[in-house]
Amino acid sequence: MKNATPAEPEGCKRWAPAINAVVVAFVLIVPPLFLLLGGRNGERPAVWIKTAVAGLRRGPAEVSLLNENAGAHAGAFISPRRSGMGGCERTVCSEPVSNGRDELFCEPFPNTTWLLPPGFPLVSYQGFYLSTPERYGRMREDGVLRTGEVNGSAAAELPAFAYIHLDHNQTDHDKLFFCDDDQRLMSNIQWLVMRTDGYIAPGLFLVRAFQGKLDALFPERDAVFHHLGRYLFHPTNRVWGLITRYYDAHFARARRVVGIQVRVFPWQADSPELLEQIKTCTQNQKLLPAVLGEEDDEPAAAPGGAAKPTAVLITSLKAWYYDKMKGAYWERATANGEVVVVDQPSHEETQRYHVRSHARKAWAEGDLLSTADTLVTTAESTFGYVAQGLGGMRPWVLRMGMINTTVSWPCSRDMSMEPCYHVPPVYDCKRRQDAGKIVPHVRHCKDWPTGLKLVDPKD
Repeated sequence: MKNATPAEPEGCKRWAPAINAVVVAFVLIVPPLFLLLGGRNGERPAVWIKTAVAGLRRGPAEVSLLNENAGAHAGAFISPRRSGMGGCERTVCSEPVSNGRDELFCEPFPNTTWLLPPGFPLVSYQGFYLSTPERYGRMREDGVLRTGEVNGSAAAELPAFAYIHLDHNQTDHDKLFFCDDDQRLMSNIQWLVMRTDGYIAPGLFLVRAFQGKLDALFPERDAVFHHLGRYLFHPTNRVWGLITRYYDAHFARARRVVGIQVRVFPWQADSPELLEQIKTCTQNQKLLPAVLGEEDDEPAAAPGGAAKPTAVLITSLKAWYYDKMKGAYWERATANGEVVVVDQPSHEETQRYHVRSHARKAWAEGDLLSTADTLVTTAESTFGYVAQGLGGMRPWVLRMGMINTTVSWPCSRDMSMEPCYHVPPVYDCKRRQDAGKIVPHVRHCKDWPTGLKLVDPKD
């Protein structure tokens, strides 16, 4: 039972320097742009960003990371050499903070940084997108880059950098990123600039060359986001204050906390059907008690303070669902005498992009949801994915588009706590095999049938 204030992290454990870049690339839901720096086979362990930047300015023929006398740029995240495909390692740098992320997250690594240092020569990299000539998928589609031992691109033909486009509108050629032959080709490209707005971990588990290291790092396949999210996503003091003040005031003395995440869009009308779906789900699954009907006799009130209440945390852009749930449990007693208190921290009514106060509240509420004892989420919602992953919970997922609320299954238990990758590769790279049937721990999502999710293969 989570009935104490969430523990503030005492500090970040420093990662072992041999950590693989693909590990950090799992948590790409929040930072949209990464730069991945890789060395050449046979290099010495020291890899200095400062030297690499100088090499990139000189051109690909002279790129060198071997200068041990070059001082490391302050805060550079260091990675040792890589040794073949199975041990391909890169240093990961996030784009410099330009969109207010510094008001949401602390840097996860003590006494260092993963932000790209100032003066990086690719001054236009933040504008890379589908039309970028150096986009890897485009170069593969146009035949500029080729795989294969016979007709593959020679080292002299490789660009100094490539842009990996894994946003929601990625093409089939962009998805070649998840193929072994293409990973082998990319391992010889010094710099990779990656953009994604999704959770790509399930796709990485399909790359055979990564499987040995991933198996060793993550023996629990369904807990990848849980471990990495809790390790990397640390709220700033301002956001942590929002979290702890609300938790102490509303949940610290509760018997248990039930989180309900209602994802509705501003243009959608308030839905009595969705409200009934939430009530049916929570009551059928014994998450919340039923309330007495108008014809039922009201029981005698219990002595004040006799029992701790059950707290319900609702997160939604709209207040309508909160008002209805709160009214139901205030106006009538519950059938079992349990006291239920319903709370909602904010109701912004519309999603306000690039408004920092809005982003702080969203991050705080997602973190608060993760402290619940049980969780109900809306299908297909990345907000719900983050909460369930951080909290380590398999949520009850509300079925989307459900009109007939008289059926007995308004929600179902998710197969794992992992987020769903909405736009993964559809097939195996060579055999046209369904990507959800290649390995036992990567399956299609219940709430997004074409998506992929990491699961416990024993389930």
